[in-house]
Amino acid sequence: MSYAKITATVIDCPDPLALAGFYAGVLGGRIEEDPEDADWVDLRLPDGGRLAFQRAPGLVPPEWPSDTHPQQLHLDLDVTDMESAHARVLELGAKPLDVDDDGGRRDFRVYADPAGHPFCLIRSV
Repeated sequence: MSYAKITATVIDCPDPLALAGFYAGVLGGRIEEDPEDADWVDLRLPDGGRLAFQRAPGLVPPEWPSDTHPQQLHLDLDVTDMESAHARVLELGAKPLDVDDDGGRRDFRVYADPAGHPFCLIRSV
């Protein structure tokens, strides 16, 4: 029996609209802003899910890999064409952290989004 369900994944960042734009460029979807609250932006994903972005002015982004400022969570994003997805996330402002997939023998690559949060592109099987 479950007592709850996830409504959204919320990501702290210095600029909610900018980071929502990055993820909209990667995942698609519709950005929803509340003119009364510039500290929160929703990204409604094509599959019905929701990412939300919350302003955190003093955010210290994680360092990967590191024990000093470790990641506390990350997003795994399935892709069908790793090379195209790699080019797209870099074009949108991602920073490569570990992109040596050993000639395709490893099924993931690690990046940081423009606010410094790690995320992985995972080769769909």
